[in-house]
Amino acid sequence: MDKIIKEIEKELRKNIDPEYKESVKRFFKKEDIEKAKEEGYSKSYGVRTPMFRKISVKYFKAIRDCSKIEIFDLCRELLESGYGEERGIAFDWAYRLKEYYEPSDFGIFKSWLEKYVHSWGSCDSLCTGAFGEFIFQFPEFITEVKKWTKSKNRWFRRASAVIMIYSIRRKRKLKTILQIADKLLLDEDDLVQKGYGWMLKEASNNYPEEVFNYVMKNKKEMPRTALRYAIEKLSPELRSEAMKKDL
Repeated sequence: MDKIIKEIEKELRKNIDPEYKESVKRFFKKEDIEKAKEEGYSKSYGVRTPMFRKISVKYFKAIRDCSKIEIFDLCRELLESGYGEERGIAFDWAYRLKEYYEPSDFGIFKSWLEKYVHSWGSCDSLCTGAFGEFIFQFPEFITEVKKWTKSKNRWFRRASAVIMIYSIRRKRKLKTILQIADKLLLDEDDLVQKGYGWMLKEASNNYPEEVFNYVMKNKKEMPRTALRYAIEKLSPELRSEAMKKDL
């Protein structure tokens, strides 16, 4: 198994793009960069997403006959590296195991969210993929997800919304996403605001009237950032109405 990890690292290093490596910094807020460096989780080889995804697919074929436990152990090794590309591969591999998810996996995914997610990019990668699929399969854990809206950890709060995008894209859980939006409505963190705004935007693809009504009901309190995200895919007429300032 160690050989696979070393081969992945070697191939990633062969595909470094210096210009892209510099641009990866956008995934971190300025105040988080120094902390990220100190704790060793802001590292990036500088490999563009399409390339590391090809690498992910290539090496998953080499381990696909391993047990879920063995693959999760490999995922953890990749996550421990602190490199964004290896984290992306780990989250991709976890999603590819979706047919074998069971309730006990909640603890594994939650621990990954707590230990290895330190940017909006990694939060969204985990929550719109493996963790979102898990919640779709086991909605009984939504009660626990709702508790994250009160977490001191901004990534748990963002995750409480983003994790529901997987379900809402499949026309499920509209009531739940509106409840989560209620809980996050006044959150002062712009990354959380963008997270629940994005969740509402995804809901508007299939439920434009419900999202419009929600925005109109809450627009006096909803931060402008969240509102703009939420109405982005509504019709021009509804967007214009939602953006009107109350006299």
